[in-house]
Amino acid sequence: MKNIKIILSAIIISIAISSYSVPVLDIPPKIFDAMKVGNATELAKYFNSSVELVILDKEDIYSKQQAEQILKNHFDKNKVKNFTLLHQGGKEGAKYAICNMETTSGKTYRVYFLIKESGGNPLIHQMRIEEE
Repeated sequence: MKNIKIILSAIIISIAISSYSVPVLDIPPKIFDAMKVGNATELAKYFNSSVELVILDKEDIYSKQQAEQILKNHFDKNKVKNFTLLHQGGKEGAKYAICNMETTSGKTYRVYFLIKESGGNPLIHQMRIEEE
């Protein structure tokens, strides 16, 4: 009887430990809201102090302010018509999203975000905008 209690206790503890998982960082909805309307200023609030930014032929690591200006120029030339989340995933402390951005000119872009927790806040560390 004592062995059964020990085995039962071990099983319960194992189930409890295996069902515990570290929460995955969530992407703030305001990032998607800013992309839907092409608002670089609002989006820049979620940039890390330096951002790896790839927009068509521009690829580099930029300061938060430089990345905002480059993104603003892109949005000025490519007004957002529709922005759709296709997939998101991640692990502890990091999250990514893959989206489609349709513009009023009829072009479609694939948008990728990599968001990592920095100082307790989810910040964009990498962003890519590529033609479909």
